[in-house]
Amino acid sequence: MAARQRFLAVWKAHGITISSTERRLRSRCLSTGTGEKGRMSGSRVFWLYAMPVTAFCLGTWQVYRLRWKKRLVSDLERRTSQPPITLPENVLERLDELEYRRVELHGVFDHSRELYVWPRPLISDDVVPKGGRGRTGGALGGKGPQPGAFVITPFHCRETNGLILVNRGWVPRQQMHPSTRPEGQIEGEVALTAILRKTEKRLPFAPRNNADDSHWNCKDIDRMSQVAGTEPILVDADATTTVPGGPIGGQTRVNLRNEHLQYIITWYGLSLATFYLARQFMKGRMFR
Repeated sequence: MAARQRFLAVWKAHGITISSTERRLRSRCLSTGTGEKGRMSGSRVFWLYAMPVTAFCLGTWQVYRLRWKKRLVSDLERRTSQPPITLPENVLERLDELEYRRVELHGVFDHSRELYVWPRPLISDDVVPKGGRGRTGGALGGKGPQPGAFVITPFHCRETNGLILVNRGWVPRQQMHPSTRPEGQIEGEVALTAILRKTEKRLPFAPRNNADDSHWNCKDIDRMSQVAGTEPILVDADATTTVPGGPIGGQTRVNLRNEHLQYIITWYGLSLATFYLARQFMKGRMFR
């Protein structure tokens, strides 16, 4: 722009009328987003700094998310480590308070109305199903994890004086039908230690549950209880309830993914890098 102004000054010194040419040159300079002193327009400055500011805000949000996740993990560890309590009669009213608490209950299973949450991997690798060849991180042996299902069984609970749902544990796919594991269908009154659970959220893009089928994709306690004719209460039996030939208990996962620190580093790093680039651009040190 300075060169053009000097050029116009020479023309004026020789008395040449170039008002129309000067207007065109000035309008062209203004259209590039700079004033006569080479300053950028406000809108360009805004968009130049929008990225570092946005990245900084996202990084700060992840800091709060990290604190929230740590509090949640600490609360879960506290609940699961407490000694078991007797399942209270008003458990539905205290579900938020008691979720993940260990409870003791007594009653009788109704194996005629089993439900299956499928497919599911074996969470615990401390026990293998009957006929397994060794521990392989939740498999029966072989090259990888074997798909299976959680067996959800109605339970005549003495403490609530009604029917509830008990996740007895995991069985491999070939043992989903009760006829393949008759020795595991325990009869008579039993004492259980279990963990109280709430409805499981369906993963994005996962198939929806089919209420007409006994096979479910996620633990929708309300709908499962309607199908099985029980109260909307579900507990996960712990590993001590495992019997020979029966489902493997202890299928409660309490470890939560915590990747917020990685997100914090990513967003703050991106904010710093884009701020530096914006400053360099403003100083005219780039793309000369």
